[in-house]
Amino acid sequence: WEYGYGQSLKDDEVLENLPVGTTATMFFHDLGPQLGWTMVFLAECIGPLFIYLLFFLRLPNIYEPENDYTTSPYSVVMLACVCHCVHYFRRLLETIFIHRFSKGTLPLHTIMRNCLYYWGFAAWLAYYINHPLYTPPSYGNLQVYSALVLFVLCEAGNFSINLALNNLGCNGLKPRRIPYPNRNPFTWLFFFVSCPNYTYEVGTWLSFSVMTQCVPVALFTLFGFIQMTIWARGKHRTYTREFTDYPELRSAIIPLFL
Repeated sequence: WEYGYGQSLKDDEVLENLPVGTTATMFFHDLGPQLGWTMVFLAECIGPLFIYLLFFLRLPNIYEPENDYTTSPYSVVMLACVCHCVHYFRRLLETIFIHRFSKGTLPLHTIMRNCLYYWGFAAWLAYYINHPLYTPPSYGNLQVYSALVLFVLCEAGNFSINLALNNLGCNGLKPRRIPYPNRNPFTWLFFFVSCPNYTYEVGTWLSFSVMTQCVPVALFTLFGFIQMTIWARGKHRTYTREFTDYPELRSAIIPLFL
């Protein structure tokens, strides 16, 4: 809906509270077919999960014919596949059993754009990580297993935060309560940031970048960090606007910085 001089209405605005006087002209914009947020998340996650496996298994018509159905001699390639699958499998489980979505929907063309982003990056990074000419990271096992430890911690942290947020619920676009840490140490990041789930997500992909030493993964991490920073700062502003007693120490996504 739009009113006045083309100003879009927010989902939580009430018509009688708008500064339009006794008469107003409303315009309705048909966004086309819509899908719920559960289907959006499932579509975004299922694609990368299976696309990566196509390259890991080296199915025909991906690499040279002599490399069809072969395996890499490097353990980091297998480890990267396991980590990638674990990440998206966790997100699928959270989408089905943990996340609480509003009744909002997303236009089909937007979903297709999001899927193109996630699926395309999954294919790009999987192509290089599983390529027959791929070589291990510069610092060998020290680099790989150090990154693996960080990856596991960030995955556990992300799951813990999403589980904690599940207990808060929401009221439309407005949070009901301020999220606080609990006995789970992974939730203690709430002391410093408003959106620790994004902080852990960035940590996950940063560790995956270090583990694989792959440029496409690093670019995916960078673009994801930029987008999640935008989301985190928006949520941080919502918290500070809705709650006068919101902790002043908290930043949006990076403790004491951003």
